[in-house]
Parts: sequence; C-alpha cells; structure tokens
Amino acid sequence: MNQIFETFKPRNTLVAKYVDYYYLDLKPFNLENQFDCFPHFNNTISLYKSHIRSANGDLTFKHNAQPIQIFTPIRQQILHVKQMGPVHRIVIVFHPLGINQFYNSLNLSRLTTEYSFFATDELFDFFATTAIEELTALLDQSLVKRHKSFYHEILQRAIGIILNNCRELSVTQLSNELNISRQHLNRLFQHHLGISVKKFHEIAWFRATMNRKLNGFKGNFTDIAYEFNYADQSHFNKIYKKFTRNSPKSFFSKGTILGNEDTYWHIYS
Repeated sequence: MNQIFETFKPRNTLVAKYVDYYYLDLKPFNLENQFDCFPHFNNTISLYKSHIRSANGDLTFKHNAQPIQIFTPIRQQILHVKQMGPVHRIVIVFHPLGINQFYNSLNLSRLTTEYSFFATDELFDFFATTAIEELTALLDQSLVKRHKSFYHEILQRAIGIILNNCRELSVTQLSNELNISRQHLNRLFQHHLGISVKKFHEIAWFRATMNRKLNGFKGNFTDIAYEFNYADQSHFNKIYKKFTRNSPKSFFSKGTILGNEDTYWHIYS
C-alpha cells in the first residue's frame, strides 16, 4: 500500500455548501509522524482507523483498535499532531458554521474533542476503500442524512463581511454595520463558533495573507502587508509570530503544501 495524501471535494451539492473539502491521509509505514498545523477559521472531523489517543493527544496505532473520531474546532493556536505507527485517516474540513448544519450539540469551547459523529458500520465502510470516488460518495451520503438546516442571518452576514474584506476591521465597525451591540455579536460567535469576533477576524486576515503568498505572489512581505492594510511591516511580522511562532520568511521556508487545497503544515523530519 502506497503513502497517500489527497484532498477532494464533496460531489453532493447540499454537502458542498458546508464542507470545504475532504482529505485522505494514508501512511502505511511504522514510523513516527509529527507536524504543526496553524490557526484557521475552519473546523474538522478527523477519523482514525486503528489508533488510540493518549491524554496528551498523541495518536498511536494499535492493531484491531476501534476507529476514533476527533473534532477540532476553529484553531486559535498552533496544533501539534504526533502520530505513531501506520496511519489511515479521513478528515472532513467544514466551512464556518458548516458543521452546525449536521451536528448541533457540540461543545465548541474545547480543542480536539472526541464525539460519535458516525456509526461504527459507516466508519468500517469509509475505511474499507481508498478509491476517492467511492469514499466521496460514502461521506456525502452519511452527511446528507444528518442534515438539519441551520441559518442565522446575523452570523452569516458577519462571517461574509469578514471573509470578503480581510483588512483591518474593528468589532465596533462590524456591529454597527449589523445594527447590533458588540456584546451580542461576541456572544453569537462564542456560542456558535467557539471564538470571539476579534480572534476570528485576525485568523481570517492571517489566512488571507498566507494564501496570497502560497498562490504565487511574487512581491515581498512588505508588499503583502501593504496590500492587506496592515499598519506596517512590524504589525505584519507580529501577527505571524503570534500565529506561527515564526517570522513570515521563516514560516514559508519551513512549510509543505499538501493536496490541492489550503492544507499547509510544518512537518518534522
């Protein structure tokens, strides 16, 4: 069996509205794998075929272990992942509020929370194939049957404004535009997204600059800072230190792009 890391999109139109992409992570070798992934405004469900998870979050292969399911809310800090032994993992990456369309009883205040998203027979079906078309159909089908429409106009508008205008934006400006109080807007974000408005905006702003660079921007970091309306180069550097513990130059020199989406990790060799 070969090593695989492949990203792929939902085919079902309903699911595609709420799921950004899926990926299959297959490492058949008996090795230790460690990587850092960085703050993002998405959230994920990670399905491991035969692993046990320790109290500190490390994942260890165990023959005949039951599959485990891990929910990772919006990442506000670096998430360090350590996998020991062979890995067979399937991950669902949701748009903001996407998971709310399928599961509405999650505790969004905790990082990497185990929860029974799928039945055991569904998990066995997922892990029985590495054919992307078949796996896509299985994942789409399982999510469709769990769909419970969730719509919140203020949240949808707020998220849209932030993601479509990744520039400096105060919570007061946003709440005024939405004609609600700052406190109410923050309560909505905390309840439904598990994060403050300010932090969500900072992460979206950071990811926008990151994707600009990864998508072939030829200018320097000062040009990116200017394009995205950072106060100055020092402010831009400070944000990267905050979210990656690296300067922009160091951050991009260390990373690896995986698949065809925005999966960008620092992998420990």
